[in-house]
Amino acid sequence: MSAVTAHADDHAHDDHGHHHKETFVTKYIFSQDHKMIAKQYLILGVLVMGFIGIAMSLLMRMQLAWPGEAFLVFDTFLGKWAPDGIMDADVYLALVTMHGTIMVFFVLTAGLSGTFSNLLIPLQIGARDMASGFLNMVSFWLFFLASVIMIISLFVEAGPAAAGWTIYPPLSALPMAQPGSGMGMTLWLSSMAIFIASSLLGSLNYIVTVINLRTKGMSMTRLPLTIWAFFVTAIIGVVSFPVLLSAALMLIMDRSFGTSFFLSDIFIQGEVLHYQGGSPVLYEHLFWFLGHPEVYIVLLPALGITSEVMSTNARKPIFGYRAMVASILAIAFLSTIVWGHHMFISGMNPFLGSVFTFTTLLIAIPSAVKAFNYITTLWKGNLQLNPAMLFSIGLVSTFITGGLTGIILGDSTLDINVHDTYFVVAHFHLVMGISALYGLFAGVYHWFPIMFEGRMLNKNMGYVHFWITAVCAYGVFFPMHFVGMAGVPRRYYENTAFPMFDELADVQVLMTVFALIAGAAQLIFVANFVYSMFYGKKGPQNPWDSNTLEWTASQKHIHGNWPGAIPEVHRWAYDYSKVDADGEYIIPGQDFVPQHIPLQQDEEELNH
Repeated sequence: MSAVTAHADDHAHDDHGHHHKETFVTKYIFSQDHKMIAKQYLILGVLVMGFIGIAMSLLMRMQLAWPGEAFLVFDTFLGKWAPDGIMDADVYLALVTMHGTIMVFFVLTAGLSGTFSNLLIPLQIGARDMASGFLNMVSFWLFFLASVIMIISLFVEAGPAAAGWTIYPPLSALPMAQPGSGMGMTLWLSSMAIFIASSLLGSLNYIVTVINLRTKGMSMTRLPLTIWAFFVTAIIGVVSFPVLLSAALMLIMDRSFGTSFFLSDIFIQGEVLHYQGGSPVLYEHLFWFLGHPEVYIVLLPALGITSEVMSTNARKPIFGYRAMVASILAIAFLSTIVWGHHMFISGMNPFLGSVFTFTTLLIAIPSAVKAFNYITTLWKGNLQLNPAMLFSIGLVSTFITGGLTGIILGDSTLDINVHDTYFVVAHFHLVMGISALYGLFAGVYHWFPIMFEGRMLNKNMGYVHFWITAVCAYGVFFPMHFVGMAGVPRRYYENTAFPMFDELADVQVLMTVFALIAGAAQLIFVANFVYSMFYGKKGPQNPWDSNTLEWTASQKHIHGNWPGAIPEVHRWAYDYSKVDADGEYIIPGQDFVPQHIPLQQDEEELNH
């Protein structure tokens, strides 16, 4: 145990006895307790921003299925952007932009990492709290501010940012380029700069906490895979987010201060502008240097959650623990050298294209290791098919099906045919969007009792939520691959100008119907969540018979997590169904051995 840990522990003990009385503001608003901050991230990031992001996608899908039709819902939500209830072309691209931004950054980055890194890192490593509770609070409130600015940008007179969620110049660099390039874009850039500051503060806190505040006996090889995933995700964030911040700042300079980082030889209505020497492709490099690691910032926490949930509910040790850790580290490294596969048709040197193809296909190896290890963990397990387990199995399914299409998109020659079509949209929604959402749902169903003092989510509503979501997710994104292979381009608000796509109109309607049903199914989850938060059935201290330390902490939320001494760790987190030489369970009548139970006489520690 490091001196830092010992010191922190002593301090927590001193503090614990005479902790000052908390007011409503210090407990629920400006809280420095990691459990409360996790709930703040969950409610703002997932429930509020997630609701807005999904609602936008449903508006887009309705427009694609029934182009030119008048809808009351368009009139209600889009106002002047939908005269007589018919969606305006300009606002469609704004919806694409804001939906992508909100879902990728605000829901799946902040909502997923912010919630579960905060909730689980101190509890699973045996720490009283994060390394810096104050920085943790600042991180959340910066995220709150970024969310508010992003939502305000929806109400700007000229409309929100509209250049796609990747905001490529020149649409994003010239305020006069189109309505969505004005004040809405400035607010988008400001919001993202604040969001990145929030993300960096959070990530640094997670890294320091995992390195310094592990309890006695909690070596790195005894860490649950959830913590490995959050730890490595934070490192990827610290490496790659500053690059996007620099790109955003240079865009702000180009827009407002007359520089030409990303602009050159621009003509507007026949008039040549004074910009010279910049390169829009430079922006693409900067954006995707974050953009691809971002995929794994979104995905790794979900994969970590799946490892924990799946091992617990299969009543088996996770298969290949060390291989799982190695694959997380390999994915983190490789994710920083594959960004060029987003730019195969940007005029890139074909040799460089072949290098990026090689590194992209290489990342399939650690991803496949994870997929095979999940399947082998399930093999011959005593499966407890509760909602968390179903979502974890669903994640493995979408991770494989979405990943397979990545082999096509990662090849610089095959990509040419399907680049910027719905094939790409289907690929990344399955492998990143749906997989990460499944991981998020699995985590919420599994750790809800930790967040809300022992209350459980309703299991039957969980089953309904899973099955409707799972069927509809494939119902939307499986046909989308074929629409893309037929050549339908993404981001077009209607395809009626292309007669060759007329026969695909029915497929668009089918996908939209599935999307609307999936959107409605999320209301079941929200209802279950809000009801159970206050009136859910109280479960036992350790409802899933799990081995990790968070189930030994006080169910009632207290400052410092454990009322007495922090438990010591004597074994890894995956001693499920472990038997002694006589074939008896280590603890008679119990098929799991929590991490704080000392090794029995002649018992061997597993750690493979």
